Amino acid sequence: MITVSDAAKAYIDKLQGEQPDNKGKFIRVGVRGGGCSGLEYQLEFDSDQRPDDQVFEDKGITVLVDRKSLLYLFGTELDYSGGLNGKGLFFNNPNATRTCSCGESFAV
Repeated sequence: MITVSDAAKAYIDKLQGEQPDNKGKFIRVGVRGGGCSGLEYQLEFDSDQRPDDQVFEDKGITVLVDRKSLLYLFGTELDYSGGLNGKGLFFNNPNATRTCSCGESFAV
């Protein structure tokens, strides 16, 4: 399961309000090889649900994850941090054994 924090929901709602072409789209999260830790996160708005997608809904946000990525992301929370040192949207991934300092890549 992939969950969405209250702060992430508020930020996603704000983004969708500011960019009407993203209104009603899903949030697609995934993993691909790369980054300084070996795997890097992918995050985007998407209007197409694929046959192999796993679908999770939390707090009114629909999250799509391909089956391969789900192996690395199961139990992850999508969160948001703002402020001077804020990261924006980020992943709280219990499967990651290490992450890079920017939080965009990880290893399992």
